[in-house]
Amino acid sequence: MTTEVKPTSRERLLEAAATLTYREGVGVGVDALCKAAGVSKKSLYQLFESKDELLAASLKEGAAAFVASLLPAADDDRTPRERILHVFEQVELQAGRPGFRGCRYLAVQIELKDQRHPASRVARRIKRNLMTFFRGEAEQGGVSDPDLLARQLILVFDGASARAGIGVENLKGLITPTVATLLDAAGLR
Repeated sequence: MTTEVKPTSRERLLEAAATLTYREGVGVGVDALCKAAGVSKKSLYQLFESKDELLAASLKEGAAAFVASLLPAADDDRTPRERILHVFEQVELQAGRPGFRGCRYLAVQIELKDQRHPASRVARRIKRNLMTFFRGEAEQGGVSDPDLLARQLILVFDGASARAGIGVENLKGLITPTVATLLDAAGLR
């Protein structure tokens, strides 16, 4: 006999926050979050100090999946160029799926505008970690200005995912050659 473990109220709230804010934006109301999670407002405020804290916790909770969906394994033996291109190939794949709304971490930063907001701080840290990955690969690949290349790559990443997320750009056949051109210009072979 298999007993199914039901998600806790906290887990349901985190999932509701992740789903609804990705689909509808950070302005989604507490009532909608509680309804989607099947919990009362009282439960929400017993578990989280505020909706802002729930959103920040939800972003933190999803960070590992975000990283795993984009980055190659740390121990994979591909070249730095191949590892960077892998990230953009993953973005292209994700952008082709129904319901793709772009990078949730970028969207949160754009919507909130307040860099002190708890969710904005989490989103900024996740994006900084992605840029650190790009910088590290650029260094490994012997690029003369790894900081510049990392900044250029995050700009392409954010721009591509935002344009695909709002449905004005199909990334197929566009993003990888664009990144390859940047890598060539930086001397990363």
